[in-house]
Amino acid sequence: MATTRLTLAPLLLIAAVLLATKATAQPAAPAPGPAGPINLTAILEKGGQFTTFIHLLNITQVGSQVNIQVNSSSEGMTVFAPTDNAFQNLKPGTLNQLTPDEQVKLILYHVSPKFYSMDDLLSVSNPVRTQASGRDNGVYGLNFTGQTNQINVSTGYVETRVSNALRQQRPLAVYVVDMVLLPGEMFGEHKLSPIAPAPKSKSGGVSDDSGSTKKAASPSDKSGSGEKKVGLGFGLGLVALCLKFLF
Repeated sequence: MATTRLTLAPLLLIAAVLLATKATAQPAAPAPGPAGPINLTAILEKGGQFTTFIHLLNITQVGSQVNIQVNSSSEGMTVFAPTDNAFQNLKPGTLNQLTPDEQVKLILYHVSPKFYSMDDLLSVSNPVRTQASGRDNGVYGLNFTGQTNQINVSTGYVETRVSNALRQQRPLAVYVVDMVLLPGEMFGEHKLSPIAPAPKSKSGGVSDDSGSTKKAASPSDKSGSGEKKVGLGFGLGLVALCLKFLF
């Protein structure tokens, strides 16, 4: 029995050494690499209901600008993404009537150059700056109100609810909104409208500020008075000529 133990001891020792050597020879698991750059379009595509917004981000190139800025800015960014239903609920022709510059401005209005969490939006000082600006570089802002369970955003022209977050980690927050955020500066009462022509009365005259109608003098009226003056002058001349011959 003792001889058997002495025989097995070297074998067990060799097996232990081999196992230890094998474990040491195995390469360590590679460390996780750095996360790839943040891509706004990829986040929206994963959400699955933002086809129109993605299209507008691409044709205006605002999407590329956001990707560059969010990956290089220390302030982060916040995007409010209207759903496809939100665009479908717009009046027909709303987007088509915009110039290319106005389309860019509209999409920039949905982007804030700073990261805001949901809690931040509840306590932020209004108005919140967006990337859109108007005449004299006046910045278009958004106003936020609400409570813990609901946050509303107002443009001064439309108001809607901030539904949920597609992403809420620094440096980018992406929130879903149920309406397109139409800035009051572009769509509200401050938007310039064409000047209507002066109303014409039924009689053909033009109404003045008091509402009375001034009728234009007709050519026949003017010519009639002229003919009377010429006829009277010719008659007096003829009488004078006759008296000259008589006397």
